[in-house]
Amino acid sequence: MTDWPRENVSRESGRHALGDLAVLKGGAIRGATLAWRTHGTLSPARDNVILYPTSYGATTAEVEWLVGPGGVLDPRRWFVVQVDMFGNGVSSSPADMPDYPALVTAYDNVQAQRRLLREVFGIERLRAVYGWSMGAQQAYHWAALFPDAVEAAFIVCGSARTAVHNQVFLRAQMAILEAAPEYRGDGRFSAQPAAALRAFGRNYAAWAMSQDFYRAGLHLSPATPDLESYLRTWERRYDNKMAANLLAQMRCWNAGDISDNPAFGGDLPAALGAITARMLLVPGDTDLYFRVADNEAELPHLRQAALRPIPSIWGHRAGNPADNAEDAAFLRRCVAEWLG
Repeated sequence: MTDWPRENVSRESGRHALGDLAVLKGGAIRGATLAWRTHGTLSPARDNVILYPTSYGATTAEVEWLVGPGGVLDPRRWFVVQVDMFGNGVSSSPADMPDYPALVTAYDNVQAQRRLLREVFGIERLRAVYGWSMGAQQAYHWAALFPDAVEAAFIVCGSARTAVHNQVFLRAQMAILEAAPEYRGDGRFSAQPAAALRAFGRNYAAWAMSQDFYRAGLHLSPATPDLESYLRTWERRYDNKMAANLLAQMRCWNAGDISDNPAFGGDLPAALGAITARMLLVPGDTDLYFRVADNEAELPHLRQAALRPIPSIWGHRAGNPADNAEDAAFLRRCVAEWLG
């Protein structure tokens, strides 16, 4: 990589207008916009770019904790571009748009992200894509759809296709929202379904963390001295998230499949085989959504890949360890070793 001065770490943010954006499964996002923020300095050769898309329900502000000097993604070395997914309440989202499409997929997100990188920054090639959960699904889509544009990818607690067991959870969560009296169909709500959102959060707690996490009592703290107080923190987790946005992004997660597009026609082995990037698959040992076995099944179809499970009892949250220094250190080592 080209050597360049890195004394100062800069941050910028903005929104990029994409016009009316047709989506894969029908319809269009009218006047589509993507929000973004950057950390670090783009090298003159534009060869130090790491794309970091957001995960389910999250905004760039909520997941930027791992970007920083000495962090998982160090902006003294890399130009880190974060992009807010469609439907997260910052980029174009259904809660603000009456004609938002019924399904906006990861495919649609990465196509728009590529336009953003080209049109705003003149970036054609990525040193890496780093993603956790739905961010990992986007990273996988980038590697499959734009093989000449991606050198490496970090698939942290994610998979190339949403597994059936994962879909069982997702469809149950969607059913909680759709059963609310405020739900009026077509992904829309007459008002925030407060009771449904509390149930949505409580059920999420059983899946986001592992059985071992609870067995070890890690849910208990001075702030949450018993199970009920801990569950109330999950009830409040979605207070500031619009139900229509949560439902739309969950539909996107449920439909996750790097092969479900005109390029591959549903042939997952072909989509995996088209990837030329160096792929580091980083599942969580105890993740209930994206199992280690899902990545193990993908591995034989990838040209350059390694599997490195996170040895953690934090379940899915091992891949987003804002409060877990040990798992954060593991991810930091993964990036340092894989990118040299």
